Amino acid sequence: MTTSPAAPSPETIALPPKDLSHTLYGYVVWGGLAIALLWSWAPAEMDRITYLFTDGSNMAEYASGFLHPNFHEWNYYVEAMVLTVQIALWGTVLAIVFGISFAILSSSNVASVWIVQPVRRLMDACRAINELVFAVLFVVAVGLGPFAGVMALFVHNLGIINLGIIAKLFSEAVEATDPYPVGGIRATGTSKLHEIIYGIIPQVAPLWISFSLYRFEMNVRSATVLGVVGAGGIGQILFESICGFYYAETAAILIIVVITVTVVDLLSQQLRKLAIRMRNVCECNSRLH
Repeated sequence: MTTSPAAPSPETIALPPKDLSHTLYGYVVWGGLAIALLWSWAPAEMDRITYLFTDGSNMAEYASGFLHPNFHEWNYYVEAMVLTVQIALWGTVLAIVFGISFAILSSSNVASVWIVQPVRRLMDACRAINELVFAVLFVVAVGLGPFAGVMALFVHNLGIINLGIIAKLFSEAVEATDPYPVGGIRATGTSKLHEIIYGIIPQVAPLWISFSLYRFEMNVRSATVLGVVGAGGIGQILFESICGFYYAETAAILIIVVITVTVVDLLSQQLRKLAIRMRNVCECNSRLH
C-alpha cells in the first residue's frame, strides 16, 4: 500500500517577490493622473461644483417647466424622429460600404507600411473633427436639410477620401484574424484579392456587423443634434422649442427621442448578440478544420 506524499505546509510556500518595476509603474501612472487633475482643476472651474448644491433651486425651477409634456403635435415629432433615424441609417451604411475597402488598406497584415501609415493618419484627422463641424460645411455646400446630416455622419465615420471610426474598428478586426486560413489559401497560388475574400472577410464579418450596429446606435444619437445647425431631423425642432421657451413641447420631444434611442439600443443589442454567436460558431468550425 502506497501513501501519497504529504502536502507542503503553508510555511514552506514562498510567495513570489514583488516586481519593483511594476510597482513603480503603478505609482507613476496614478501620480501622473493626480497631477493632471490638479493641473486642470482651476482652468476647468471645478471649484464651482458647490453651485450645484447652493443654487440647486434654480435648476429645479427650470426643470419644473418640463414636468407637463405637450404631445399635441406628437405625429409631427414622430415624423421628425423617423427622419432622424433615416439620416443615421444612410450615414452608417455609406460609411460601412466605403470603410471596408479602406479598412483593408489600413491593416498592417494586408497592406504595405507605406500605404498603412498615411491612411491611418488621415483617419485620425477625420475622427478628430466633430460631425457638427461637417454638418455646417455641408449645409453651406448643399443647403439646409437631411442630406447635409447624412453626409456629415458619413464623413465623420469614414471621411471624404480617407478614413474614420468605421475603418479604424474594421482594420483592427482584420489585423486580429487567424493567419492560418489565409496561409492555406495563399498556398494554392491564388491572388491577394482571393485571400481577402475567402480568408479574411469570413473571419471578420460577424465582428464587422457588431461594430456597424454599435456605430448605428451612436449615429442615431448624433443625428438628433445635427438639426441644431440645420442638417435635418428632430434636432431642429428641439432647438427651436428650447429657444422659444416652449418647455412642454421640448419635454414631449425629449421623451420621443429617449424612447426611440432606447428601442434602437435594445434591437441593436439583440442583433449584436446574434453576430457574436455567429462569430463563435465560425471560430469553432475553423478550429475543427
